[in-house]
Amino acid sequence: MILIKLAWRNIFRNKRRTFIAATAIGIGLAALIFVDALMIGMSANMVRTATGSFLGEAQIHQVGFRDAQEVSLTIQALDEVTEGLAKEEIVEHFTQRTLAPSMITSPANVSAINLVGIHPPTERFLSQIDDAITEGVYFEGDNNRDIVIGAKLAEILEIGLSDRVVVTAAQAESGDLSQEMFRVSGIYQFAGEEMNSGMAFVRIEKAQEMLAIGNEIHEIAIKFTSIDYAQDATLPFWEAYSQHNNEALSWTELISQLSVILEMTEYSKYIIGVILFFVVIFGIINTLFMSLYERMFEFGVLRAVGTRPFGMARVILFEAGALAIVSIGLGMVLGFLVTGILNRTGIDYTGIEMVGVTIQEFIYPIMTVEQFIIYPVWLFVFTIIAGLYPARYAAKMSPAAAMRRSF
Repeated sequence: MILIKLAWRNIFRNKRRTFIAATAIGIGLAALIFVDALMIGMSANMVRTATGSFLGEAQIHQVGFRDAQEVSLTIQALDEVTEGLAKEEIVEHFTQRTLAPSMITSPANVSAINLVGIHPPTERFLSQIDDAITEGVYFEGDNNRDIVIGAKLAEILEIGLSDRVVVTAAQAESGDLSQEMFRVSGIYQFAGEEMNSGMAFVRIEKAQEMLAIGNEIHEIAIKFTSIDYAQDATLPFWEAYSQHNNEALSWTELISQLSVILEMTEYSKYIIGVILFFVVIFGIINTLFMSLYERMFEFGVLRAVGTRPFGMARVILFEAGALAIVSIGLGMVLGFLVTGILNRTGIDYTGIEMVGVTIQEFIYPIMTVEQFIIYPVWLFVFTIIAGLYPARYAAKMSPAAAMRRSF
């Protein structure tokens, strides 16, 4: 207890220096808390954008469809699969789709697209097409010749609402070309150019008729009750629906490059943490040595009256601990305030594209309890480690040399 009281008194003997050192260390801790919260918020934003726009949190296809995009590769045992999904407690929503490489033609131009047949009532829960409509409507009524296209595609074709276009696709078995005329009923605008220019949506019944696949489909997009299920590779769901030559894949496999980027952000967080901690260590060592040299005579007297080297070292270590506690207090308050403010206002990174995912919303840093436990504990540990060097120096000094140096 005496050493603790002595340590607290010593660090506040020079209040200005202690405040500057504690503030510098605290800023490092606050920066680490903020960076961690920002990484979590950015990862959540990118996953939400990637899965919410159109992809879904998981998908089911026939094996080989994703690579070949063959119209004939439809999901097998469809009734069994859909009945099973309807009973799954972890599945919140799912929707059926057809996909086919096609050509769309207007009087002015022609463009290659991916023609997507959807069931509008269930598609609303899996994609944001209805929310992204800027002109017209999203499949109102029962006209099966309505088509919804992106703003960029409308610009390429030089068409607008109510204009007519012709879509050409190859039928499943024969390969014969099938042509249908559609009327543009809606135009949507996403941040990503690929969806704006390369996709067109029609009702699934009309798409099945064009492709001559009966009631078959190519894709089932799934939304779980919690997105954590999609990231659980051990979930029995994947094996249960990867039968009958089908494959059930989570978004981590459908866009594996995004998973890699998110893993890299974790490593970058650790790298930033190491750099900040090294900066903090040098600040602590400098502060403790300045304090040590200012009180060289006192340490010499302590050694002269019989204080053991270990006792001298403990004085320095207790001072390092006291400085760490003050720094941690300042850093946690500063980190909470900065992160809390930006959690309310958000950071505008909209429009920035990364691995094919275009950020469409503000990024909001996400605070967790672990940030205010793990990082302060590590800071305290690193501070004690940093204090070992000046503590060793104090323990090895001789009384005569210390008192002579102080004059």
